[in-house]
Formats: sequence, structure tokens, C-alpha cells
Amino acid sequence: MFSAVPKYPPVIDGNELTQAKVELGKMLFFEPRLSSSHLISCNTCHNVGMGGHDYLPTSIGHGWQKGPRNSPTVFNAVFNAAQFWDGRAADLAEQAKGPVQAGVEMSSTPQRVVATLKSMPEYVSKFEDAFPGQNDPVTFDNMATAIEAFEATLITPDAPFDRFLRGDTAALSDHEQEGLALFMDKGCASCHSGVNLGGQNYFPFGLVTKPGAEILPEGDKGRFAVTATASDEYVFRAAPLRNIELTAPYFHSGAVWSLEEAVAVMGTAQLGAELAGDEVDAIVAFLKTLTGKVPEIKYPELPPSTDGTPRPVSMTQ
Repeated sequence: MFSAVPKYPPVIDGNELTQAKVELGKMLFFEPRLSSSHLISCNTCHNVGMGGHDYLPTSIGHGWQKGPRNSPTVFNAVFNAAQFWDGRAADLAEQAKGPVQAGVEMSSTPQRVVATLKSMPEYVSKFEDAFPGQNDPVTFDNMATAIEAFEATLITPDAPFDRFLRGDTAALSDHEQEGLALFMDKGCASCHSGVNLGGQNYFPFGLVTKPGAEILPEGDKGRFAVTATASDEYVFRAAPLRNIELTAPYFHSGAVWSLEEAVAVMGTAQLGAELAGDEVDAIVAFLKTLTGKVPEIKYPELPPSTDGTPRPVSMTQ
């Protein structure tokens, strides 16, 4: 039912994780000039120093616009079956293209991104090293592929639960093991399983009892926007629970700040069960054992802009 986070990044089909590609992807992940304002990078909303997200209900993008959904953590995202709350991106490379072009996020275009990167000789050289043998390696697709390579390294192994799964029964206290038993017996694990304890399948939010509009906004119908299938209304990808104590606020709406409250809401909405206070405490104690070793990331030195670099667009435009 569960698997430990591996100690090394997984193999990605069609994207070899070479050192040159990962290093380029790291630079691009922190590169604010991929946005038209020169202010917003991938790290803005998926901050590797803050649990891989931004500690906001919904992220702030171009023109100080609020995004529609809570920003998922980038940590262990490589283990998700698809990306975004509605699964509209099949992998991390496809996901990386979305925010760059979204008007509410980075508000740029593929053409502007390529012009920006080609204007800086250091980036041209880095792309040539990362994608050897290509006549014109500085492309929008290669940008996304490099970011995917770096994000694939953002895994958090060696959580207490990982050690428990590998046979160290002392890695979890009796209280935490009680929480694990409840997590399984109550039915939480039917949606939250695998390496990421979630991120694999889609389920209606409010399977038994729909939460109020402050938690489940009526205007956001989830996966329905992707499939246009009536049965997918208010259906979302089961949230991955790895490092969950680091990723408040919770749910796609970012409406709940307390992990205890989130567990109680899920009990009512998804299981039809009013969890007792001691049951919630035990499940939360178990969930905190999912916090792994966060990778140490040194902020990269980015190349200077040149006369050919497109100038920033005002956030008020």
C-alpha cells in the first residue's frame, strides 16, 4: 500500500538527468526573467526554503493577481501520476510550461522566453552543454525539460515513516503507529497511498458530505475543466501527504491552516465519519512522520541581462 521515498531521483522516461541538464534546470527554476515582469520565478510559488510551496492560500502572480488554487509542493512531485490539482499536465515538463504562459502567473510567452535566454551568452552555452548535438538547443521545450530534470531531484527521503517501512519499527512511536492504524482502518489510505501517499488518482471532494463554499468554492469544478465530463465536477487529485506538516494551508482552496482541522474535514467529507479528538491527534502524529530530509539547495548565480534582453513589463500592465 505504501512505498518509501527512494534515496536517489527516479529515472524519467525520455529525460536523462545529466549534471549539465540538472544545473541548467536549477538556474531556470530560480530565474525570474522567465516572467514578463522579471519578478516571478518557479521558486516564487514553489519555494524550496518553505516546504516547496509559498504558504499562501492561493499564489500571487502578475499584476498582483490571485491564482485560483493553492500552490502544491514541488517536493516529491516527480512521484505524482500527473501535475496540478486537476491533473491537466502529464508530467513536470508539461507543468513547467503552464505558469510561464498563464496571465495570472508569469504572464510570458514561449517567444519571449527564448529571446530572453538567447540574449545571455552564458545561458546559450549552458543549453548547448545540457542538450548536446542539437543545432538550436535554446527552445521553450528544452527549458521545460531542464526544469523537470532539476525538480526530479527535489525528493525528501529518510522520513521516520520511510525508516519504518524499511523495517525499523522503532522509527514510529506507539502513538504514531496508532495513527497509522487509524489512517488505514478509517479508509484514508484508499486515496492516499503509494510513495507520495496520494497524487495518483482523482476523487470527488465531498464524497459523502460536501464542505462549505469557503473550503469547496462552487465556481471551481476541478477536473471537469479538463475532461468536460459531468461526473468530474468537483473532482480533484488526491493531495500527496509527504511533508504535509510543512505545506499549510490545505486543500485546493487553501482555506484551512490547521492540520488537525484538515483531518477532521476529510473525515466528514470523504469518510462520513466524525473523528474523535484523540483519533485526529493520532492521525496527525502519524502524518508528521512523513516529513523527510529536505534537499539543501544553494541559490544559483544567474547571468546578467544584456542590451538584447527584453525589458521587464510593469506589474500594473
